[in-house]
Amino acid sequence: MPDLFVAMMREEWRVHAELFGSVGFALFPVLVGAMACMGTVLVPVVNAALPAGDLATIVHLLFLLVGVMVGGFGLAGNEAMNRRFGQVSFVAYAARTLPLSERRIFAVFVAKDTVYYLLLWILPVIAGVAVASPFAGLAPGTVLRLALTLLLAFLVGLAVLFLLSTVWGRSKTAFAVLGAILAAGAAAVVFTTGGLPPFPPLVLYRSFSWPLLAATLAGIGAALAVSLLLFRPGSAGGERRHPDRFSGLARRLDCLPHPALAAKDLLDLWRSGGGVGQVLFALLLPLGLCWFLLSLLDRVLPPHGVLLLFAVLAGVLGSTVYTWLTAFDALGPYGCLPVGVGTLIRSKLTSFGLLQAVPTGIVLAAALATGGGAVALPAIGLALGLSAWAVAVTVYLAGLSPNVLVYDPKVLAAYLAGVGVPVLGLVALAFLQPWLGLSALLLMVPAALLVSAGVRRWEAADGAFF
Repeated sequence: MPDLFVAMMREEWRVHAELFGSVGFALFPVLVGAMACMGTVLVPVVNAALPAGDLATIVHLLFLLVGVMVGGFGLAGNEAMNRRFGQVSFVAYAARTLPLSERRIFAVFVAKDTVYYLLLWILPVIAGVAVASPFAGLAPGTVLRLALTLLLAFLVGLAVLFLLSTVWGRSKTAFAVLGAILAAGAAAVVFTTGGLPPFPPLVLYRSFSWPLLAATLAGIGAALAVSLLLFRPGSAGGERRHPDRFSGLARRLDCLPHPALAAKDLLDLWRSGGGVGQVLFALLLPLGLCWFLLSLLDRVLPPHGVLLLFAVLAGVLGSTVYTWLTAFDALGPYGCLPVGVGTLIRSKLTSFGLLQAVPTGIVLAAALATGGGAVALPAIGLALGLSAWAVAVTVYLAGLSPNVLVYDPKVLAAYLAGVGVPVLGLVALAFLQPWLGLSALLLMVPAALLVSAGVRRWEAADGAFF
């Protein structure tokens, strides 16, 4: 197990170092830490605007959200083992030639991915907070406690979603039963205490306790262990047969550009563990957490501010649907077909446009459920406009490989700047007058131009990074 873990870590480093250079890849966590450092400097200003304790709650829930967004190993575990980065990941094929079970390889794969997320995202953020702590008025003891509890918040989110996604992949009935048990337990806590269920890392931050720390670590370990035991690996050399749904779907999409490729993308997403599970774990759960986070800011936001900010987040998260469609695809298999890079990008954008019905429906449901129906239309326009612009930036910067190129610090910085500036401007307009949120739809014009420029760029690259 240690040898396999070290081999996978080296492989991951070599893949990214080959793409971006060793120095470029090493600078990625530095960029993340620098952004966290700049954000920490603003803590006194934010604390002055928020009620006492709310900022700590928001930060811990943000780390929980990150864990939730990366913990869906059970949903696409087989695809990650067999098709990640095309066929660059040779170690994951060891079960075909060496006396190693797929379950053991998958366990090491999960451990490796968790460590990489910690090294590239979580620990740099904590380091950035520590560096800026003197300027933010944070005592050393507070910083140490915060480092521990933020790390735990991330691991709780990862472990819980790993367990839920594994149960979902194993049995939809078992998932429904587990969900009902968790919902009933949460409802019982709310009914008996009048408050939300306690979040252990946040409780530890406010009042440290060794027994609670031990119980939290035990819970994380138990969730990971049960997830690995329940994970059912598919045979790498096995064969699966599916009924012909391609012909009918392609006919129904005939009015759209590249209907055959769009149908293929949708079927790939469905059969690779996506579909309902991807929507549930990559959109509904993260957006639910986002809604709860934003609700903490209700007292300092203008009317309908929570809904409008939720629409912004739904638009940005909705743009990640493009990464779903490109996650397990590669240009190589298309090499023998008369299909160019530009055609593939446009076909995936067609599928992306169809799937935007999901975040649109979520924003509409949130507006109606919270009495914000009067501004539902500008909220939807805000989400769709930002989603279109964010995916255009993604296409220009990363082509068909956003899942890989996001670890290039230059790409990440350019993406954050390219998406962040319009977001801030549109949020300011929407806060002045909610109906100005419809101005986000104007972004579709420069988004179309940017997509065209991106297609030309990646066609000229002659398949690089695909």
